[in-house]
This record gives sequence, C-alpha cells and structure tokens, in this order.
Amino acid sequence: MTACAGDLGNYDYHALTEPVITGIETDLAVLTHARLELRPDLGENDFPASDYAFEWRALSQNDNPTMTLLAETRDLEYDVELLPGSYLLLFRVIERASGVFWQAEYNLQVSESTSEGWMVLCAEGAENRARLDMVSKVTNETYLDVLAENGMPEMRNPYRIQWSRFVDGESPYYLLTGDGATRLGRSGFAWKEEYRLQYEMGNSDTPAPEAITDVTAAKMMVADGKVYYAECLVGIGLFGPVTGASFHAAPVVGTNISTQNIMVPAAMLYDLDNKRFMAYAPNLRSSDVGGYEALHEMNDLITLLAEMDNGGKVIGTAFEEFPQGKDFVWMENTKYDPNNTGTGITYTVLHDGAEYTLYGTQLGELWSVVNLGGPAFALGRAAWADLSACPEIAQATQFAFSSLRSMMYYAVGGTVYAVDLSQTPVQTTQQFSLPGEEITCLKFNIYRYSENLNRSYDLVVGSVKGESGTLRIYEGFDSNGDFRNVTPAVYTGLGRIVDVTYREMLK
Repeated sequence: MTACAGDLGNYDYHALTEPVITGIETDLAVLTHARLELRPDLGENDFPASDYAFEWRALSQNDNPTMTLLAETRDLEYDVELLPGSYLLLFRVIERASGVFWQAEYNLQVSESTSEGWMVLCAEGAENRARLDMVSKVTNETYLDVLAENGMPEMRNPYRIQWSRFVDGESPYYLLTGDGATRLGRSGFAWKEEYRLQYEMGNSDTPAPEAITDVTAAKMMVADGKVYYAECLVGIGLFGPVTGASFHAAPVVGTNISTQNIMVPAAMLYDLDNKRFMAYAPNLRSSDVGGYEALHEMNDLITLLAEMDNGGKVIGTAFEEFPQGKDFVWMENTKYDPNNTGTGITYTVLHDGAEYTLYGTQLGELWSVVNLGGPAFALGRAAWADLSACPEIAQATQFAFSSLRSMMYYAVGGTVYAVDLSQTPVQTTQQFSLPGEEITCLKFNIYRYSENLNRSYDLVVGSVKGESGTLRIYEGFDSNGDFRNVTPAVYTGLGRIVDVTYREMLK
C-alpha cells in the first residue's frame, strides 16, 4: 500500500552567511611550550559570537590518531602542550541556529628543540658516565647533557644510542651501556623505571647488549655472548634466550635491512668459541616449512636448503664456503644491493694472524614458495676480499661500509682510509687525517624516511681530543663516496664521543 501527502510548504528558510577563511598559511611549525597565535580572516561579513561558535582542534597523524580540542574562540592563542609530531589543525566556524559549519585545515608540525638532529652519545669523566649531547636541526644550537634532568639513574660505559621500530611509540630510543640498557621517551627523552630493558625480558636476566637489531618482525641482541630473540609479529614480544645457542656470540647480529617482506628470514651470528658463521631462522620450525631446527652453521644451512622441498636457492660465487677458524673483527649491515634484489649486504671482517679477510653475505627468503616483493633467493655469497695489504689494517679501531658503493672505510688514530672492494686486489686510498684527534665513531647513519635517504651515504665521523669531542659529517651522494675533497659540516664542544645517531622528526 502506498499513499501521498500534500506538501504544505511550511518551512523556515534563511540565507547562510558563508565565511571565506583566509590569512593563515597551509603549513605551520611550532615548538612545544611556545605560544601559537593564529588570527583567521573570515571575509567582509561579521560573525558575532552570539550567532557563531568557533573551534580549533588538532588531529595527530601518528599510528594512534587522537583529536585534541585546543580552543573555542575565533582567534587561537594556545601555549603548545601537544606532543612533538605531525598534526592536522582544524578550524571550524559553526552557525549556532542551524549547526552548519565551515572548516579550514592546516598542516601543523610540533617540535621540541631536540625533536630532530644528531644524538651524540658521550662518555664523561674517569667513570665514563653516559652523557647525551644533541646537535639540533630545529634551533641550530647544540645542547649538552640533555639527560641530566630526566630522572634517569647514572649509567656508565656507554655503547650506543639507537632507534627501534619494535618498541612502544612513546619511547622509541634505546640507550645501551655497560650498566644495562633502557629506553628513552620521544618527548624530551623522558625516562621511567619501566623503560629498563629488564622489563622486556621473559626471564630474570638483566642484559647489557652493545646493540639491539631489528630483524623481520623480531628483535635480536647479544649480551655477554648470550643470544636473545623477541618475536614482534603480533605486538612487541619479550626477549628470551635462543635455544641451542650454547656458544658465545660476537656482539653484532647480521640481518637484511633492505626489506621486511620475508616470511622465513635468517639472522647471522658469529660463534666466537668455534670461530664459525651461524644462522638463526626460527620460522624454519613451522610445519608449513618443514619443521626444521632453527640454528645452523651457515654451510650446513646451505646443504639443508638444497634438501628442502621448498628451500630457497643460494647465489653468488664470491667465496666457495663460509670459513671456520678465523677471529672476529667486525660485522655491519648495509643497504648496498648491487643487483636490486631487495637484499642488502652484511659485511664481516675476520683475521687469522696477519691475514685479514672480508666476507659479504646477502640474507634473503629461505622458503622459495614465498615471494611477496622480497628477495627471490635464500642466501647470496656476494663479496670477498683480502684486506691484508691495506695500510695499518691491524690497528684499525673503527670500520664503516657504504650502502652506495662497494666500499669499506676504516680509521686508524685520526686517519680514515677507503677500500674499493670492487677491485682485485682491493685499492686503498687515504681519505683525510685529523691531526691530534682520535676517531672514536665512524659510520653511515641509516635513515628511515624517504626525504632523507640520500643522507644515508654521508660519512659520520666522531673524534676526540682530550675530553672534547668533534662531530663531522661528510657529504657522500654527490661525492660518490670519495671524501678526499669534501668539506664537512663540523660541530665542536661535545663530550668524548662514543656513538652518533640522527634523530629524525617522528611522524
């Protein structure tokens, strides 16, 4: 059944006075605790508070977006209490009678003086107190001892300051020292008792790792030679000791840092007791893959891959097999991927007496059935070099490997050498020397955000002279990794530098 009713036309209509919101730039930037004052122009018409309401709101653009009401006034006068980050600033003009509103949107970047720039980890005094200095890109100023008033207990013998993707987003930095490890907050490097690494342990261990490595959907670390693993596929897991790893491992974990698209990844360890390469691949235990052991000597893993129904292939002929019986010197992960396979090279330097040798390994997808845009092979024997003839190689204290070219750099005292690994025999050139200074940090900082990717090729050099530290940044992309004629950016007046990491503006 249907019916119609006559339209009696009994409506009340009134014309809306529409604002034309101008006078504010689209992109805004402000420091925390500063005063943000915005005075929008609404056009020729008057918009009295008796007839119109106004709202200023900020929508955070991070992984957990939240809306914050800043003011209910036409003009914004706000002492910024928002956490550092990116926001969508919303301004609304609302007609009280009808509820109709007009909205303007702006991009707002909230920063602290320490929101972006170089984090410089230093050792202070005879007891090597961990001290964090900051070269700020936000203010172009240098801040010393920024942890002095954050409530964190004194920690000694600093190792490293680093970011991790597998942590609480409000405390994304790890400070690693000989006295233990802790996270630091994203806002002002705040500290809480629950940030201590012991609260991330699945047992009662209180490790003091020199590095914590993000691997595919997991974290790994080595502390006092003991290997720990934390599953992070669903949430942030707790660290537990790796079953079967009864040997003492070198403090660095090798992993593919070029892609996360690996279902059955392998991490690489160096067994200091038996002097051999080891692979740890916990997903091999899955019944879908075959239910294999997770821990293997590298040559045994290659044999296993050949026997598996769905084992990934092994490529590369740079060396015939993984060596045994050599002493560990250095291991470093890079994004150098000469064949665009989505697999960076992990470099390892070993020595046997006066013989120094380099091995470059690509760690890919162990299970050949899966290829979700990740590597199409399991392992790559990508590089080998005899380094024995390199000047003063036995006295090298710092190494760094480029993600741009097949290049190795090492420091002896205040001198940096470059080794072209693509040549046979390798070619070594002296890059520069810093008279009277000792180089204590040599690295390529790996950036996360696309706008900074070319900066990953810049050589970062931290040096000390007495108790005073100097940070130098040598441009690497345009110079193609030849730093002999590069004039660095120089930052002085720092402490005794141990490690340097760039803090990118968190989004």
